[in-house]
Amino acid sequence: MADPVTYRPAAGEIPLAPGVYRFRDAQGRVVYVGKAKSLRPRLSSYFQDLSALHPRTQSMLTAAASVEWTVVDTEVEALQLEYSWIKEFEPRFNVKYRDDKSYPYLAVTMGEAFPRVQVMRGDKRKGTRYFGPYSHAWAIRETVDLLLRVFPVRTCSNGVFRRAGQVGRPCLLGYIDKCSAPCVGKVTPEQHRELAADFCDFMAGDTGRFVRRIEREMRAASAGLDFERAARLRDDLGALQRALEKSAVVLPDATDADVFALTQDELEAAVQVFHVRGGRVRGQRGWVVEKVEDVGVADLVEQLLLQVYGDSPESVPREVLVPALPADAVQVADWLSGLRGSRVDLRVPQRGDKRALLATVERNATHALALHKTRRAGDLTTRSQALQEIQDALALPEAPLRIECYDVSNLQGTQVVASMVVFEDGLARKSEYRRFAVRGTDGHDDTAWMREVLTRRFRRHVDDQAALAQAAEAPPGPSAVDPDTGKPRRFAYAPNLVVVDGGPPQVSAAHDALESLGVHDVALVGLAKRL
Repeated sequence: MADPVTYRPAAGEIPLAPGVYRFRDAQGRVVYVGKAKSLRPRLSSYFQDLSALHPRTQSMLTAAASVEWTVVDTEVEALQLEYSWIKEFEPRFNVKYRDDKSYPYLAVTMGEAFPRVQVMRGDKRKGTRYFGPYSHAWAIRETVDLLLRVFPVRTCSNGVFRRAGQVGRPCLLGYIDKCSAPCVGKVTPEQHRELAADFCDFMAGDTGRFVRRIEREMRAASAGLDFERAARLRDDLGALQRALEKSAVVLPDATDADVFALTQDELEAAVQVFHVRGGRVRGQRGWVVEKVEDVGVADLVEQLLLQVYGDSPESVPREVLVPALPADAVQVADWLSGLRGSRVDLRVPQRGDKRALLATVERNATHALALHKTRRAGDLTTRSQALQEIQDALALPEAPLRIECYDVSNLQGTQVVASMVVFEDGLARKSEYRRFAVRGTDGHDDTAWMREVLTRRFRRHVDDQAALAQAAEAPPGPSAVDPDTGKPRRFAYAPNLVVVDGGPPQVSAAHDALESLGVHDVALVGLAKRL
C-alpha cells in the first residue's frame, strides 16, 4: 500500500485547464480514470487527510502509486477521452455497469448483399441494425413471424441460402410467401434490400405509413373486384395490427425516447431503461452497478449514458429522460447530440405521461435490486468477506486479490495440456485465462509437468520485472506495461496466491519451480480430491 503523499504532485504543476487524469498502481496498471473542468482543484481534493475521504476513495489512493493527466480544450473532449480510457483500461475503481443478463435483439444485417432478419446477442456488429432489447427470444420470433407476411425478408442461415441457390428451389418459407426467395431470383437484390429497409422502418416506429398503404391497396383491390387480393391484404393488415398490439401504447406516436431510472444502496445500484419508439415501449434493459467509489445519482447517470451510447451511438434517441441531471448536463447533451447528428433533449420529466412512465421504470429498478440482493452474486461485501476468509485460513499477509489456478490434463500420458484460470477481486477474469502445451511429455509424471508450467509462467514474470527495473534506470526501454494501452503485458505481474490441482507432490514441484526462479512473495496451496 502506497502513501498518497509519496506521489502527490506540487500544486503549481497541475494546470487549471479541463482534462482527464489517471491513477496507476506500482505495476503501471490504470486503477482509476476521471475528468475535471479544472484539473488543479479536482486532483488537489484527493490529497488531503485520508480519514476525511470515503473508504473506497481511500482504497483507490493507497492502491495507486502515481497520477498523470492530459489537458484538453473543452469539457466535451474531456468527456469523450474519459469514456475512451475507461473502455480501454477497465480501471478497477471506476463505476462498473454489468448487464444482469444477455439480452436478445432483433437484428437486420443490412451490411450483407441479401439482408437477413435474425435474433442476436452479445457485441453489436457494424452494418447491422438492431431493435430491442427484448426480454425473451420467443417474443422476437413471434413478432417476426407476423411481419414476414408483409415484409418477406430472408431469415435463413448463409448455408441454407447457398444450398437453395445451388439446387434452384427455395425453402418452405419461400413456398408459403413468408420469404421473397432472393436465393432463386424471385426478387432482385435491390428489391429485397428495399423490403429489408421497409422492415427496419416499421420496427423503428414508422408504422402509420405502412398501415395506410395497405388500407389504400385493400380498398383499391376491392373496388376493382379483386376480392382475393383484398382478402390477402386484409390479413396482412391484421398481422401488422397484432404486431403493434405487442407493444403497449404509452405516449404520443411521435415520441422517441429512452427512459432511465435507478435504485441504490451504499454498495450497489440497479438501473433500468425503457426504449420508447413511435410512442411504444420497444424494449427494456437492466444493469447492476458496483459502486466502487463514492458517487451520487448524478454521477451514476453520467457514467450510465457514457456506457450505453458510447457502445451504440446509432441508438441515441431524440429524448433522454433521467431521474437526475449529470453535473455536466450541457456537455453530456452536446456529446449525445454529436453522436446523433441532431439535437438531443436531456432532461428530468416533471409531470404528465412521461413522469408516470419514469415512475414505472423506477418500480422495475427497485424490484431488480431486491432480486439481485437475494442472489448476492455480485455483492462486493460478500466477495470481500470471502477473500478475507481465504486470507485468514492460509495466514496470508494480505487478501489474495489475484489468484491463479493450474491443472494439467493428458490422454494416456500424451497430448499433455495445462490450463490457468484467474480470479481478480473474487471474480473470474476470463480474458487472463491461458493454456499451455506441455513439451516434456515422456512418461507419466504429473509433478514434472506442473514444474514445467510454473517455471514457464514465472520465468516470464521474472524477465518482465527485470526489464521494468532496467527501464526505470535507463529509459527508454522495455516495460512490463505496454506504453500504448497502459495494460500489463502477458504474465507481467505475479498473483498473490497460486492454487495447483494435486496433493503434496504437485505442491512440492510447484514450490521447486518458484524457488528456482527466486520468487518468494507468492503464496502456494494445493487442492487434493477426497472421498
